Amino acid sequence: MAGFDKVVTSYAAALEGLEDGMTVLAGGFGLCGIPENLIQQIKLKGTKDLTVVSNNCGVDDFGLGILLVDKQIRKMISSYVGENALFEKQLLAGELEVELTPQGTLAEKMRAGGAGIPAFYTATGVGTPIGEGKEIKVFNDREYLLEESITGDFAIVKGWKADRYGNVVYRHTAQNFNPLAATAGKITVVEVEEIVEVGELDPAHIHTPGIYVDRVIQGSFEKRIEQKTVKAAQ
Repeated sequence: MAGFDKVVTSYAAALEGLEDGMTVLAGGFGLCGIPENLIQQIKLKGTKDLTVVSNNCGVDDFGLGILLVDKQIRKMISSYVGENALFEKQLLAGELEVELTPQGTLAEKMRAGGAGIPAFYTATGVGTPIGEGKEIKVFNDREYLLEESITGDFAIVKGWKADRYGNVVYRHTAQNFNPLAATAGKITVVEVEEIVEVGELDPAHIHTPGIYVDRVIQGSFEKRIEQKTVKAAQ
């Protein structure tokens, strides 16, 4: 069924329609399971004024950090920013808007957005600067604050395997923010290490059903380690 085939053969085609000022959701945690080639394509396109939603902003020369070099990111919504010196520099200079969000709240914002839930209550952040200006409601004698969900114009995702219909399997820790981002994009693009024919994936092992995916591309990956720690030789 050719109409269900979601495979594209170039990264230019994978990100067709991405324009200045859009919101991009990016999977990954640190440098684990990041859509590194799709990020590189955004850099090549020169798309700017982006709002990027991701756990973090990579490092100075890899991952989302490469988009900071030419100031392509206008606003970053993330939960951790500690490994990127350029990020810190642009933040302190007022060149980059940052919305720090508790990690579990960020995950739920994407999950709820993908599920069509516009907002939810959470106890995380009550009584802290995170909760300032947000609606507070009491449930069972405990205060909760209202958090709005997140959706994006594009979601860029890294998977392990996918079939031509866009059903995706993630490998190990790459199941971090990738499945959440995949559901919350108006256009979801997944880059994978291997594309298989329909029927080759065990239906019980599929993490993201193809209904959420618009485009799939096969790539090769550096898989850089953020902080390598090795045991000294005995």
